[in-house]
Amino acid sequence: MNPSPLPRLLRSLDFPWRAPPAPLSAPPGHSPERLGADFDTDWSRRWPARMVRASMIELLWRPVVAAAAQPTRLGLDRLAALEGEPVIFAANHHSHLDTPLLMTSIPEPWRHTLIVAAAADYFFPSRPKGVASALFMGAVPVERAKVGRDSAQEVATLVRRGWSLLLYPEGGRSTDGWGQPFRGGAAYLAHRCDVPVVPVYLAGTRRILPKGRLLPTPGRTLVVFGDPVRPDPSERIRTLGARIESAVAALADEATTDWWQARRRVHSGQTPSLTGPDAASWRRAWALSHRSKPRTRRWPR
Repeated sequence: MNPSPLPRLLRSLDFPWRAPPAPLSAPPGHSPERLGADFDTDWSRRWPARMVRASMIELLWRPVVAAAAQPTRLGLDRLAALEGEPVIFAANHHSHLDTPLLMTSIPEPWRHTLIVAAAADYFFPSRPKGVASALFMGAVPVERAKVGRDSAQEVATLVRRGWSLLLYPEGGRSTDGWGQPFRGGAAYLAHRCDVPVVPVYLAGTRRILPKGRLLPTPGRTLVVFGDPVRPDPSERIRTLGARIESAVAALADEATTDWWQARRRVHSGQTPSLTGPDAASWRRAWALSHRSKPRTRRWPR
């Protein structure tokens, strides 16, 4: 008796739609986990994740930052001319408190369409930490040792799609309170995407939550937004990077003296560097304490 044609048909449809089973003696296959700069963050920019992040910013971070950091925000009027276009916020970096402070200080419409360039080796070493960084910060992994082609391409694509970027051009937190030389990531992305860079100066976060400490000590902070720096197509990326660093340094000078004296030093080319004096550690600490003292404001002469 001939067998029914149905089993033969089902067996024939089983190939090539299903992969052949591995022999029992072969070790099971294992696909490597995508971590570091390869971590997938596309899901964190979909609406469910964005709603979670917006709730975190408005309901948790905002009251915590207000209580622990007591921020004073200056220069928001300088953003009025941007009219909501995508921008790159480039800030100095002293503490892990910097990102919550900025994400609650950057105004609409950029606050909830913001991605954060985060060090791939620090924020994405494991899946749980990577998921938390992408979900609660909107973090995108970037290589801080160099400008990786893949990560830079992903960030550039997101900026072109209308996302704004928060970036720390120093590449890491300050170790002694002075800044570090800016790297070229902000200038490279601004030049490539043709978007303005908003320089931002932060002060006070290192005293509240310095590098190596887990619990903050409440204090006061300052956030100063500067005039947008627009890239020139004929300008070299290194020149644009120097302009961005000089703009943040001018904001630091403005915050520690006054606007008038800071502008005079900008026009005379005498703005103090963010990196501090090239001297021994005790001399740098003395200069930093002297600079951080509030100065008597004087009328312009």
